[in-house]
Amino acid sequence: MTVKILLVTGDAAESLEVLYPYQRLQEEGYAVEIAAPTRKTLQFVVHDFVDGFDTYTEKPGYTWPADLGFDEVDPAGYAALVIPGGRAPEYLRNDPRLRRIVAHFFEEGKPVAQICHGPLIPAATGSLTGRRTAAYPALEPDVVAAGAQYEDGDGVVDGRLVSARAWPDHPVWMREFVAVLRKVAPAT
Repeated sequence: MTVKILLVTGDAAESLEVLYPYQRLQEEGYAVEIAAPTRKTLQFVVHDFVDGFDTYTEKPGYTWPADLGFDEVDPAGYAALVIPGGRAPEYLRNDPRLRRIVAHFFEEGKPVAQICHGPLIPAATGSLTGRRTAAYPALEPDVVAAGAQYEDGDGVVDGRLVSARAWPDHPVWMREFVAVLRKVAPAT
């Protein structure tokens, strides 16, 4: 039986933060399903760092189909959760269907990988209280307000929660997440 991982996202998610874990986890033998507010083709974005800019820039990125709408997700059927960043978490955190899904993973102690702005969603469920997490550096006040300790790292592991700052951290972030998965939810 194939072990399933849920990846939750929406329009304006960072292209690399969706597609890198999506493909990397498939390489490990997991079935990865993408859930969004509705089952549709999503428009991702590309965030980049440009000399002279005080923040990142944003350009249109790839489009990709969502496999499921949030209404269709039974979180009990998934071994782990991935929460990419980009701008999507800013509005997704307000969706009660997604908050229910995300809370399930934390309440059940299942592995969760979050990156960049992704921690905004668990913060909205109260799931970061007492934890250590990385996030995009501008989110440090949000992480602290959610009751967590912010860590400026590329692969912060707090039990079964694995976090990172942004897409340049992918190699360490996914290496640490895969290590957690191999222990508690092996692909085969």
